[in-house]
Amino acid sequence: MPHPRYKAVVIGLSAGGMHALKTFIPALPAAFALPIAIAQHNSKSSDGFLAEYLDQIGALTVKEAEDKEPLCSGHAYLAPAGYHLLIEEDQIFSLSVDPRVNYCCPSIDVLFESAADAFGESLIGVVLTGGNGDGSKGLKTIKARGGCAIVQNPETAESRAMPRAALKATAVDHTVDLENLAPLLIQLSALQNGDEHDSGSRRR
Repeated sequence: MPHPRYKAVVIGLSAGGMHALKTFIPALPAAFALPIAIAQHNSKSSDGFLAEYLDQIGALTVKEAEDKEPLCSGHAYLAPAGYHLLIEEDQIFSLSVDPRVNYCCPSIDVLFESAADAFGESLIGVVLTGGNGDGSKGLKTIKARGGCAIVQNPETAESRAMPRAALKATAVDHTVDLENLAPLLIQLSALQNGDEHDSGSRRR
């Protein structure tokens, strides 16, 4: 029996991220096959409320990632405030207090680039609403390693700068409105190696 093509999802977002997360996270089923790692720009004083809130409103288990924790299906992991979130080659999380990247900690690029090293062509990268260019370099790396690149339609994003920067940085596989993200991820999670797909989303 062939193995699923994709093994993990990484998502980056900033300004407008709260609305985006509470829109698509509850639309994913508890049986969603791929672990999700999320870098949401936040302040160092953030108290973990976002993960607790998202855990309560949807079927997925949502929590802040812990150092040396393995990735599990049916889970969405948020980068803790004040830490870069990385995925090691053995597909466990690592937390870093290295300096800010793109003026941000957690940095989306740091998560995306480490995940691209760990998962290669088995990775889905998603850039959503945000006010700067963080994530565009990382999404380009994911695409270069054979992974799937998804960007929110900038015209429907609360903050358009981040998706626009990502679209400028690399050719992407799907440009989607926010309400179509969960159905697309569900479809991609079921793909087998070599399967063709037609998500109905706009392709770039």
